[in-house]
Amino acid sequence: MYLGIDCGTQGSKALILDADSGRVLGQGSARHELLEGANGCREQLPSDWLSACEQAIRQALSAAGISGQQILGIGVSGQQHGLVLLDEHGEVLRPAKLWCDTESTPQNQRLLDHLGGETGSLARLGVAIAPGYTVSKLLWTRERHPDVFARIAHILLPHDYLNYWLSGRCCSEYGDASGTGYFDVRRRVWDCELLNHIDPSGRLVAALPELIAADDCVGRIRPALAERLGLSPTALIASGGGDNMLGAIGTGNVRPGALTMSLGTSGTLYAYGDQPQVSPHPQVATFCSSSGGWLSLICTMNLTNASGLVGQLLALDIRQFTELAVQAPVGAEGLLLLPFFNGERVPALPTATASLLGMTAGNLTRANLCRAVIEGSLFGLRYGLDLLRASGNASQHLRLIGGAAQSPLWRQMVADIMDTPLICPTHTEAAALGAAIQAAWCLARQQGQATSLEELCQRCVSLDSSSETLPDHPRSAEYQSVYRRYREQVMRLQ
Repeated sequence: MYLGIDCGTQGSKALILDADSGRVLGQGSARHELLEGANGCREQLPSDWLSACEQAIRQALSAAGISGQQILGIGVSGQQHGLVLLDEHGEVLRPAKLWCDTESTPQNQRLLDHLGGETGSLARLGVAIAPGYTVSKLLWTRERHPDVFARIAHILLPHDYLNYWLSGRCCSEYGDASGTGYFDVRRRVWDCELLNHIDPSGRLVAALPELIAADDCVGRIRPALAERLGLSPTALIASGGGDNMLGAIGTGNVRPGALTMSLGTSGTLYAYGDQPQVSPHPQVATFCSSSGGWLSLICTMNLTNASGLVGQLLALDIRQFTELAVQAPVGAEGLLLLPFFNGERVPALPTATASLLGMTAGNLTRANLCRAVIEGSLFGLRYGLDLLRASGNASQHLRLIGGAAQSPLWRQMVADIMDTPLICPTHTEAAALGAAIQAAWCLARQQGQATSLEELCQRCVSLDSSSETLPDHPRSAEYQSVYRRYREQVMRLQ
C-alpha cells in the first residue's frame, strides 16, 4: 500500500493506493486558508498544510479500512513556486508566498533585465522567469523583510517542506526545482550565480537544499511522526514533486504523445518529452518532469477562482451557477469577461485586472455572466494550447483533471473551445494518485526491482469512458470568432 499526498492552494488531499491491483482504496481531504493582501499578496501558513495533511491522511486510512502499518511508501505533490523559509532550527520564518502571489512583480522584472530579458533567461535557464516564480520572492524578502532574510538557513518549496516534515531531510527534486527560476532545466543544477547576484554573501546558496532525481528516496519517515499518524516507521518517502509533475504521472503522461489539462484554482496544460525542447515562446515553460524526462507546460492564474468569485457575487452555489451557464448561448450574447483577477501568466499580464466588456441593456444577465467567466477562463488555456502546438506538441487528445473536470458543462466547453476530444481519468485527483504511483516506483528502484513507471501507470491509471467528450464542431466554429475577439482585447492590454 502507498500513500499519496497533494498539498494544493485550496486544501490537502491524501489517498491510499494498492499498487498491485491498481485500486484506490480510500481518500481524505482538508481545506487551507488563503491569506490575501494588497498588491497581489497571496500567502499561506505552512503550519496549516501540516494540520490539513494529518487530517487528510487519517481520513484516507479510515476510508481504506487498513492499518497504517501496511504503508510501504509515501509520495508528496505540492503547489509549485511557493517560498518556505526556515531558520537554523528548522522553524518557519514567515508565511509562504504562493505561486499566485504577484507582489514581487517589480523584483522579477529587475532580475529578468539582469538575465538579458526573456531571451537571455531562456538561453541561460531554459525558462523565462515570471512573476510567481520563487526567485523574485527571495529578492522581495531581502528588500521588504531584511530581518527575516538575515535568518534564512533553508530555502524550500511547499513539497520540499512537507518532505522535511516527514523525513527531517532538506532536499529538492528536479521537477519542482524547475519552477524556482534559479535552476537550469537542461543541466539539472542550481544557478548559484543568480542567487549570488541577489545576495553576494553566499547566504542563499548555502541555504539551498540538496538536489535529488525523480526516482530517489528522501529517507524514512521520522519515528515520532510515524507513531502519531499510525504509519509504519519503515515507510520510505519518495522524491515527490510539483503538482503538475505528479499530475502528469497520475494521468499516465509519462511518454510523448499525451496532453494533460488541469482545471483547478489555476489552469495548466502540459505534455511530456524525452528531451528538454525549450520553446521560443517564453510563456511555455520547459520544466523537468518527476518521471525522469521534461514537461512543456503553460499555466493560467485564473480559472475556478474566477468562476467562484462570480458565483459569490451572485450568491449562487455550484449547481445554480451551472444551471444558469447552460442557459446562455455561445459567446454569452456579446458579454466578454477577461478574468485577470490575480493578474495573469498566460497571456503574460502580471499587473492586469479583470474586465467585463460588451455590456448592453439586453445582455447583462446572470446566465450570460456565468457563461462569460467560464469562456474567458478557458480562452487563456486555448491560447496556451496554441502555443504548445506551435512549439511542436502535436497531441490531438486531452486528459482532463481537476475539480471542474467533474462538470459535464465544463467538459463540453473545453472540448468545444479547444476543438479537441477529451477524457477524464477515473481518479481526477491525479496529483495525489501520481504521488502514490511515484512512491511505488521509487521503492521498487530502491529495492533493485525492474518495475517501470510506465508499467505502474498502465496498472494504476484508468480512464472513465463515461466522461469522454467530443467537440461539437458547429459550436467550435462559433467559438472561433469569440476567441478572436478575446485575443484582440488581450492585445490591447499588452
